[in-house]
Amino acid sequence: MDTERTANITIGGEEFTLLLTTKATKEIAARYGGLENLGDKLMKSENFEMALDEIVWLITLLANQSILVHNLRHPDDRKPELTAEAVELLTSPFDLAGCKNAIMQAMYRGTKRNVESEPDGKNTQAG
Repeated sequence: MDTERTANITIGGEEFTLLLTTKATKEIAARYGGLENLGDKLMKSENFEMALDEIVWLITLLANQSILVHNLRHPDDRKPELTAEAVELLTSPFDLAGCKNAIMQAMYRGTKRNVESEPDGKNTQAG
């Protein structure tokens, strides 16, 4: 797994890798209208229960991406997907606050672009 675009969380004593994939990005866009609207939605949730629901949904979505990739690459060693109910039962609201940071880290890493300059590219000024 490409660790440059992941973040890890622990749920119920088990470690899960959050991964932003194109599939997850499409699901987030369908739910929020795009990645750029995600932060606003989380910060402006009408009530505490709604905010928790959104965080649980994101944890489940992003954790399942690494499980789905594993299952695709290892069809004979399939792992069960994480459910929202399991996340709710195995975490406390305090745990979810820490998970929120991991969600943002996975999102940032998943959308990060590595830009390299060419030493004698056309936009390089001659000294």
